[in-house]
Amino acid sequence: MTSAETVAPETDQPWSRLDKRMLLVHPVTEVVKFIPVLIGSVILGTSSGNHVWSIIPLALIVGFALTRWFTTTYRVGPTHVELRTGLVQRKKLAVPRSRIRSVDIEADLLHRLLGLAVLAIGTGQQADSGEKFKLDALDARLVPELRAALLAHTGSAPQDAAGQPVSLDKSTAESQDALPGREIAHWDPGWVRYAPLSLTGFAIIAPIVGLAFQYGVGQVLFRSDAVQRVENGGAALIAIGTAGLLVVIVLIVSLAACARYLTTYFGLRVIDDGRTLHLRHGLFTTRQITLDLARFRGATVNEPLLLRLAGAAELEAIMVGASPRQKILPQAPRTAIEHTLSHLLAPNEFQDRVIAPPGAGPSPGSAPLIAHGPIARRRRHTRTLAPIAVAALVMLVTSVAGANFSPWWWLLPVLLVPVAVALAEDRYRGLGHTVLPETATSPRWLITRSGSLGRDRDCLEAPGVIGWTVRQSFFQRRAGVATVVAASAAGKKRYHVLDIPLDEAWALIDAVTPGQLGGR
Repeated sequence: MTSAETVAPETDQPWSRLDKRMLLVHPVTEVVKFIPVLIGSVILGTSSGNHVWSIIPLALIVGFALTRWFTTTYRVGPTHVELRTGLVQRKKLAVPRSRIRSVDIEADLLHRLLGLAVLAIGTGQQADSGEKFKLDALDARLVPELRAALLAHTGSAPQDAAGQPVSLDKSTAESQDALPGREIAHWDPGWVRYAPLSLTGFAIIAPIVGLAFQYGVGQVLFRSDAVQRVENGGAALIAIGTAGLLVVIVLIVSLAACARYLTTYFGLRVIDDGRTLHLRHGLFTTRQITLDLARFRGATVNEPLLLRLAGAAELEAIMVGASPRQKILPQAPRTAIEHTLSHLLAPNEFQDRVIAPPGAGPSPGSAPLIAHGPIARRRRHTRTLAPIAVAALVMLVTSVAGANFSPWWWLLPVLLVPVAVALAEDRYRGLGHTVLPETATSPRWLITRSGSLGRDRDCLEAPGVIGWTVRQSFFQRRAGVATVVAASAAGKKRYHVLDIPLDEAWALIDAVTPGQLGGR
């Protein structure tokens, strides 16, 4: 695999190898990655009586991992950074230094014990194509200086009076005290209480439980004496056992979510130096992420139902050429989210204040939104109540046709009606948009919000909008509403303003991008 563009060879720059200590890291990581294969080989060797089958895969995996040191070289030239890898099929990746937008540093527990770090270079093209320029592993003492050199053209690296990048030693880089700029967010231990309100715990536990049941744990559990005693104890004991099981599941899932939250975001700091955002977090595996503010186009506030009820949210950046889910803050109090969001969208107006100063306008995170009117509300109710009505109609037709089923089944649609109405009202309350006017130091912003169980508040800057689509379905045309889609090269690419009255749709487009409609 070569770079998309032809580059002149930089023969004056020598090729360098990764640190020799990677010979201790890569065999371990590869063995962990292929644990299922190794378990299968052990089972095969035991059943066949030939234990060589248990050794051959292990030897191949370790041998392949050791060859990576001999087959991986890199060099940093005046115009390009190059990487050569591969044993059977040689690959070469060349990245122009002028296109480097981020240099991420990561070190898991094993890397940190050996004094190593992983350096990953990111560009917009690479983010879209899936390519990754990663050096695993380098001496951690060399990484800060290399990072400063690679980011010197963006102005994010510390520089001396002559404009040359300053070399940072390891301790200085770890503390980040030498990084210029202002801290706009930092992790608080109390935030861990919001971790169980997300689905990360279920995402961790579900694969483990599924694997356990696949290997027969479920049969052993259901045939156990404890389960048999519960089944023979009557309805009351079954209800108590079910409630106890649910409590245990919730407790395990909550502990898993808290553990992941602590290990991933422990010590989080977000520093803005005017040109880049520096994020550092992690307990066992530490990560340092750099985001180029020249590619920043806005932010998204994620408000899932449980987090919203607890007064919390998540914050993600809308970046060009980066992951559409680039998280800035994990589950955190709404005040912390609004503080960081206000700084990102209007730093000169809000600075370090959570509440805007006089004359600065509303905070982008709490700016009042324009409601979409009674038609949008009616459509929300129709969408939630229609499936219940269809189910009830099917039950009625089935009953008239002679099918016999318990009258208790009619309680199901009856009980679902108030749930559907509450959901429809919440979806309507979450629907809205507004346009924040341009100021001397901040562009115009389009803010749109939608959803209920999962609600997003998208804040997209007007210069980041590259096109508009006004879309109407058959039922929308009859109702006189439309969905306005703002196209962008950043983040999710498409940002929707749902079920807005058609006349207001054209006014919204003209408010965000004046003159875009031409003579209409």
